[in-house]
Amino acid sequence: MDVSIVIPTRNRSAFLMQTLRSALRQQHVTFEVIVVDEASTDQTPTLLTAVNDPRVRVIRHDVARGLPGARNHGADQSRGDWFAFLDDDDLWAPDKLVRQIEAAKRTNREWAYAGSVNISKGRITSSRVPLPPEETVAELPHYNAIPGGGSNVVVRRSAWERIGPFDTRFVAGGEDWDLSIRLSQHGLPACVCSPLIAKRIHATNMSVTDNVVRLTKLIEEIYQSKADGGRTYRWLADIALRHGQRGDAVRQFANAAMRGQTHGVVSDLSGIIRRRVFHGRRHRNTLVGDPWAISAWKWLRELEVCDGN
Repeated sequence: MDVSIVIPTRNRSAFLMQTLRSALRQQHVTFEVIVVDEASTDQTPTLLTAVNDPRVRVIRHDVARGLPGARNHGADQSRGDWFAFLDDDDLWAPDKLVRQIEAAKRTNREWAYAGSVNISKGRITSSRVPLPPEETVAELPHYNAIPGGGSNVVVRRSAWERIGPFDTRFVAGGEDWDLSIRLSQHGLPACVCSPLIAKRIHATNMSVTDNVVRLTKLIEEIYQSKADGGRTYRWLADIALRHGQRGDAVRQFANAAMRGQTHGVVSDLSGIIRRRVFHGRRHRNTLVGDPWAISAWKWLRELEVCDGN
């Protein structure tokens, strides 16, 4: 079997089935999907029971173990030559896995990443073009330079076994950043410069301010590095906006600009303006004329993207 896809989930029934459908649409690879249900109390167990596909297995945790523990348990039960982890609210292009694995094999590398877009209320709101491998590795100790976070990387089983599982100290996010740093210490990744991941932006995304500060400090302690404060404040501003805390978002954007992220702040604010200008219009793609966004929209449209909120 080529790939084991691990999807941890907890009370995300509004998103999960579309995410699962994007995993099951993967082309030209053999795969299994392991859904790890973290003690969900919504409709998730019922929906998963109704899935009639031999490629899907469900592991139920009666007591939630946290995201790193759920991912590790799924990996422990897997059979594939490669691992891929998919957050329960994110989406994949149908050629995501095959293109990443081909890129890794072509360059004789053991892990690979691609580009991503952010989507909100059925619209592409922003995009992240991946840095080249050398730049990505250089930046990883300072910020998570992998677009789309934990739903992006594919890693060969032999590399996973060499570097160890997700670190359970990252109880509420950041474990994917830590894993990428450890992978980078053993070799360069391969890169597919296409938007193959869509990250949903919504009010219930996991990261909150305290978690971001805590996980950033933990990364700094483990790797004796200095996080990019400007990018961290942009991250905090994004979280504040998702929770309707506009005053706090303004303060965080100002902090980011003061730490050298003026260009990034302008980009973020431009995306916010685009979302407002296009709100309610029939055309769902707010990045009209952007080849990167158009490329992503071709496969997103087939999934009939909705946010469930």
